[in-house]
Parts: sequence; C-alpha cells; structure tokens
Amino acid sequence: MCCKLFLDDESGAVTVDWVVLTAGVVVLAVIVMPPIQTAIVDMAAYIGETVTEYRKFLQ
Repeated sequence: MCCKLFLDDESGAVTVDWVVLTAGVVVLAVIVMPPIQTAIVDMAAYIGETVTEYRKFLQ
C-alpha cells in the first residue's frame, strides 16, 4: 500500500517538468548559437567596413 501511495504522489512533478524544460532550452541554445554567432560576426564586420568606407561623409 505504501508503494502505491508513493507512485501516486505527484508533488515533485512540477520540479521535474521545470528541470526537463530548462535542460531542453539549454541544449537548444547550444545547438543554435554557433550559426547565429557566425552571422553576427559577419554582419559586424560588414557594418565596420561600410562605416570605414563612408567615414568621410560622416564627419
């Protein structure tokens, strides 16, 4: 009988859900970050080159 009560108890289920959800978000961020980082670095370099090219017009 005590095993059935233990198995039916759902008091820690919300904590487990949050741990699984947080782990999923972290894994997704680790997978998605490298391509985004490359695109951001490339865009920053392009902006820097454009600003340098048009520097005389910006003064």
